[in-house]
Amino acid sequence: MHIQIVMDHHGDSRHAFDPANSRSLAEADARFKDLTGKGFRAVAPGEDGQPGRLVREFDPTLRETLFIPQLQGG
Repeated sequence: MHIQIVMDHHGDSRHAFDPANSRSLAEADARFKDLTGKGFRAVAPGEDGQPGRLVREFDPTLRETLFIPQLQGG
């Protein structure tokens, strides 16, 4: 299972998906497009202490994608 983690003002929510299942994959792709369209930044966390990287397109091979909301000033 792969996972999309969405950070928001409530904490975080986790959405697992199976890249071998076409329906699950379509839902994950739609979630990616919806969140990035709302201004969330998608990040693939680094492994073994390496920095993460910004993800601009849905990548079903990523085991984990973190969605971070845009910072708002006050």
